Amino acid sequence: MTNPLPGLPLIESPLFLSLLGDLGLTTEEARIGLQLFHRGYAVMDFPDPDIHQRIDRIKGSLGPRYGVDLEDPESDKTCGERRIQDAWKYDGDVLAIADNASVKALLTRLYGRGAFPFQTLNFPVGTQQEAHSDMVHFSSQPEKFMCGVWLAMEDVTAEAGPLFYYPGSHRWPVMSNALIGRRGFGSQLYSAQDPFAEAWAALVAAEGAEREVFLARKGQALIWCANLLHGGSAQTDPRQTRWSQVTHYYFDDCLYYTPAYSDEVLGSFDLRRIVAVGENRERPNLYLGEPVARPGHEARRGGLGASLRKLLQR
Repeated sequence: MTNPLPGLPLIESPLFLSLLGDLGLTTEEARIGLQLFHRGYAVMDFPDPDIHQRIDRIKGSLGPRYGVDLEDPESDKTCGERRIQDAWKYDGDVLAIADNASVKALLTRLYGRGAFPFQTLNFPVGTQQEAHSDMVHFSSQPEKFMCGVWLAMEDVTAEAGPLFYYPGSHRWPVMSNALIGRRGFGSQLYSAQDPFAEAWAALVAAEGAEREVFLARKGQALIWCANLLHGGSAQTDPRQTRWSQVTHYYFDDCLYYTPAYSDEVLGSFDLRRIVAVGENRERPNLYLGEPVARPGHEARRGGLGASLRKLLQR
């Protein structure tokens, strides 16, 4: 296969449909790819024959860490800790879900670069998070080489605060500080997504977009594209749980950074220190195969642009 646009994920590329027949995908993989291309998300059964046993063990292992009585059917499940980050470091089942070989192989084929997990989040209840795109939290250069996989660890009801998303919103403009008239490099925020909320709301209104809700079954997974606008619905019954695991994936040969704290047009990138799940080693920030160092305090004054210029002058 010859791809004239290797700086775009295959499933984000306008060439995807013309290249589809050369990717060697199974019927199921093609279905997932087409859903991602057209809608920005795809639903699948998680490819692990032991997934239900893993889920049950994770509930037993992580349950006591949330600080709330998850066994009492009448207790308020929303008053404890809502998330645990990177439990893969000590829970083998969280690790196995995040590092699932079939999921990584699928994402690698659909994106055109090697996929690797870099973060896990485990939840006992819904996030009730406002609509947002993950790209303001963690993005890449080239753009959009990031995705999320959300796993339902129980059947989800409408009262438990299910996941929602805006189909097709992955094709909307990518939010950046330049787009909303803000400088981000060196700034501080309570939440990286706060400055962009007004712009997202304006796009939803202008597009007349309607949110869809995912009433998932235990063991179902949702893959979503980097720029898909999504969030957590309000939980109307605080007695209910909504167990889930999110794994975020990056792809090989990219710069990994936080756009909310970056000014890309000035070459000022807040580069991330990315450790691949299960590897315990740092993945380098790369530009066309060449490493780019994370800037220290002194380098920040000149921005990353100076580092990139030096790299390209070799």
